[in-house]
Amino acid sequence: MYKVLLVDDEAGIVSAVRRVLAGIAPADLDGDRLHVEACLDPREALERCQDGGFDLVISDYRMPGMSGVEFLAAVADSQPQTARLLLSGYADLDAIIGALNEARVFRFIPKPWNEHELRIAVIQALSVRALQLDNQRLADLVRRQEDELGSRDAELRRLESEHPGITRLREDDMGGIFIDEDDLD
Repeated sequence: MYKVLLVDDEAGIVSAVRRVLAGIAPADLDGDRLHVEACLDPREALERCQDGGFDLVISDYRMPGMSGVEFLAAVADSQPQTARLLLSGYADLDAIIGALNEARVFRFIPKPWNEHELRIAVIQALSVRALQLDNQRLADLVRRQEDELGSRDAELRRLESEHPGITRLREDDMGGIFIDEDDLD
């Protein structure tokens, strides 16, 4: 299940976005469903973010007390792996650039939104987030394996220094291992 936090100071917008998100089929989310929580106040939403990680946060741009960019930048600082979308009826270029740079927003969605485009943006944001998490997991696995191989290589070098030739096998033409009588001592 994907946890989504929706932040907007207008209850009607929250209700409308919930309705749009309810139209996303689990098949579009690799069989998962969305669990949507909502906050009307960005400060309350920040506290809620501290209690539990969210996969996606969707915020309005203009809210009393804190802008959506400030809110999403704080979310990005505390939960960098959370995908972030910004909704706004004020689509000025400075706002868009600020959102992309300061809050590292995945997508800026103008109000009024196209329902299909909003659904696609949510699906894409969650998909990209899943890929990023998987890439991180694989990179961590590679680092652990490299560390393990480094330890094994160090042990082989140690054995080779104590017993020259111990790490090299000689094979005959048929692939059999060739052992000298001197190697048996």
